Amino acid sequence: MPTYDYGCEECGHQFEKFQSIRARKLTRCPRCGGKVKRLIGTGAGIIFKGSGFYETDYRSKSYREGEKKEKEAVKPSAEKAPAGKKAAEKKPAAAPAGKE
Repeated sequence: MPTYDYGCEECGHQFEKFQSIRARKLTRCPRCGGKVKRLIGTGAGIIFKGSGFYETDYRSKSYREGEKKEKEAVKPSAEKAPAGKKAAEKKPAAAPAGKE
């Protein structure tokens, strides 16, 4: 649901109202009861999540090839990092003498 901006023509009070698109616009000011006018708002900004359409659709072929080579150059250095011992490789602790 969108947020609408309103302004009172009598007292100048400006406020926002969160309402359904189908809801009727407000006609009276909550402060003085005067006539209100719906203001033109800036609207909500568009939020792109993920890699984005620009990177996948509009980049030049040479840029994509260079980026691919750069990623491949970084991969080997990550694989060279020493691996720690796994929990499965550890020997179980010996049972105390006389208890089985």
